[in-house]
Amino acid sequence: MNDTVYSYYESEPVYIIPGEMQNVQQLKSLLSKNPEIKFVSFAGIDLRGNDTDEKIPVSTFLENIEEFLSSGIQTDGSSVVIPGIASLNDARVDMIADTGVNWYVDYNYEHRDISSERPVGTLRIPSFLIHNGKKVDSRSILRRAIDYFKNEIENLIKTCNVGDISPDDIAEIIPLAATELEFWVKTPNEQAEFEELSVSQVLQEQYWKRTKSNVRTALEKSLMLLEKYDLEPEMGHKEVGGVTAKISEEGKLSHIMEQLEIDWKYNNAAQAADNELLARILIKETFRRQGLEVTFMAKPMEGVAGSGEHTHLSVMARLKDGRMVNLFAPSDMKKDFLSPVGWGALMGLLKNYEAVNPFVTSSNDAFNRLKPGFEAPVCIVASLGHNVEVPSRNRTVLAGLVRDMNKPLSVRFEVRAPNPHTNTFLALAAMYQAMLDGIKYAVTSKKTSEELFKEFCKKAGKKSPYLEKDREYRSEEDVFEHYTREEREKLFGCPPATVWENLCNLSKYPSKREVLSRGDVFDSALLDSYVKAVSLQWSLELGERIVIENIEEVRKCVKLHGKEGFNDYDEELWTEINGLRHYLVKSSLRDKSLFARIKEALSDKNYDRVSELQLEMAEKIAELRKLYLIYKRNIIEM
Repeated sequence: MNDTVYSYYESEPVYIIPGEMQNVQQLKSLLSKNPEIKFVSFAGIDLRGNDTDEKIPVSTFLENIEEFLSSGIQTDGSSVVIPGIASLNDARVDMIADTGVNWYVDYNYEHRDISSERPVGTLRIPSFLIHNGKKVDSRSILRRAIDYFKNEIENLIKTCNVGDISPDDIAEIIPLAATELEFWVKTPNEQAEFEELSVSQVLQEQYWKRTKSNVRTALEKSLMLLEKYDLEPEMGHKEVGGVTAKISEEGKLSHIMEQLEIDWKYNNAAQAADNELLARILIKETFRRQGLEVTFMAKPMEGVAGSGEHTHLSVMARLKDGRMVNLFAPSDMKKDFLSPVGWGALMGLLKNYEAVNPFVTSSNDAFNRLKPGFEAPVCIVASLGHNVEVPSRNRTVLAGLVRDMNKPLSVRFEVRAPNPHTNTFLALAAMYQAMLDGIKYAVTSKKTSEELFKEFCKKAGKKSPYLEKDREYRSEEDVFEHYTREEREKLFGCPPATVWENLCNLSKYPSKREVLSRGDVFDSALLDSYVKAVSLQWSLELGERIVIENIEEVRKCVKLHGKEGFNDYDEELWTEINGLRHYLVKSSLRDKSLFARIKEALSDKNYDRVSELQLEMAEKIAELRKLYLIYKRNIIEM
């Protein structure tokens, strides 16, 4: 096998380094035979999802390869986000290689190795971050969650009757995950008009349409590159957002502004998180080389479709005879939606979602996407499908059940809340902790799939041994059209509207926070560090970016009508607009502006007040934009 691997690498660039090759002997051989690999980088993932990157010359790495692989390298705690753990007087953080996932070579296609004429490569080694002997990074949290989940499921199978599986037949429990990546692409320094984008979205003029020119080239090259890295891409296509490009004087397409989606195959949860991170890097760089900008922001433009990263979850048992069994699939696909394990997982995910959500939606940008009307879920509710033969097609719920009558292995949950900047490592860890809580209840209760189905479909006010009495957890309706806001909040809970509100749920729901900490997956120090990191980013971004940008927007809302050519309607609109401008920006000796009050609350670290004022600011800015658009359209002469 090793000879085959080497033979392959002698004729082809190296893209991935599988586990069997992550040892001194084979790495030395590989690096010597591939001189275009010039650097080695240990890549750790901090609590905000940032990945580290440094350049160690291959010659230095080879001189000390045994030490590098056993002891890793050191970095300063100030270079990674783990507040409250690494301090100025205790800043050392070690980076140790993770040998349980693929390593890969990141190529710089704009820098060629003279001898081989191949792009210069950097061997990227996924790594743990260790402080005072304890792993404190996103990767290690997910690793602990996976290990805990697998051990607990194996124990349940040994002690309880779980389907038709004998504990003696099981070789391994495998939590699986996959992500879908949506993103916007545009030509640099060019912007389509908002009204044009909005109309195009409503008419669905771009959805699944043919890609053209450099967008097509970049999309095709991205899919081909993902194949080389063994991600097994399944499709790439236009999403709902975008407008038709224009032709420049040079005969090239310009004013490109469209939304795309790329999907790839599922994998074990740890590898899936790495694959998602790698895919973003490859896609962004590929499009850049075609003269295009890519943004993975959840909501790059207000009022236009945002970008999600729908996350798929399932659990497999690999048997000793090689067969795979989906633990979510029922014994009879024509009779039941899910197995007891599947019902427990879905119950646990929804019941504990208030503690999961802080790791899914953790930025101002993410909350800009989660608003009614844009197929972005804000309610803790799931869809199953109207019956076992009709799969769920409800795009307004948090979680949808995906199943194919003829493919039991395909049964899974699609969680629709994540976005491209969600820290997939932490989100998956929290989801599997939540699901495990429900699985334990379902399996130990010894209830049948039918009994659990009835419990899951209960009405608000009906008691349940596990689910909350006053909530409902299933809807096959459009939750934004069928229910009023008051009804949604009563049935499915009041969703957080800001980053701070979301973080506060970790203290508001102590029993759900405790679910995360089981198995020492999320300990108190790490949870507190995460809250500090996210709240700091939220508050700084709000005060130093969002408020500043809104001030500039207010200043651009200037009076357009003069002494002639206007009427009383123009004057009335401008009076209202100007009143909003002053309320937002202009302080007096007696009254402070809204922006000044936000700054003051931020200075006092009164984050409850900041959160309230942030919502008011968003409401007032939206009102200002609407009024000014009406006013501008009514002006004939300027």
